[in-house]
Amino acid sequence: MSAASDEQKTRAEGANGQPAGGDPRLDALVHRLPPRLGRTVDYLLQPSSRWVRIPSGALLVVGGVLSFLPVLGIWMLPLGLALLAEDVPALRASRSKVFDWIEHRKPHWLDPSALNNNQS
Repeated sequence: MSAASDEQKTRAEGANGQPAGGDPRLDALVHRLPPRLGRTVDYLLQPSSRWVRIPSGALLVVGGVLSFLPVLGIWMLPLGLALLAEDVPALRASRSKVFDWIEHRKPHWLDPSALNNNQS
């Protein structure tokens, strides 16, 4: 294992060794983000960041809905919903179904070796 992957694993794990979002599939998707955005999402997924995560998720959802405006994009909608799903049980069930679909239809999105090949 490389030093970069050790750093990513350490960065994403909380104090108890669990992935920051609690779901390893979410953790795998966060690791595919650019490093700066990935660190921000890791911070937002920590349990202590709840009061920052909820407004951030709501703002990302609003930005995704307004994606027809310049600067805003549709990418904001799923990220905002994923952040809100940490605190809203109804969204957590939907997030789990989406991750099941990704695992079935797009397994390369969750494959850490594919990430290393893309960054080479």
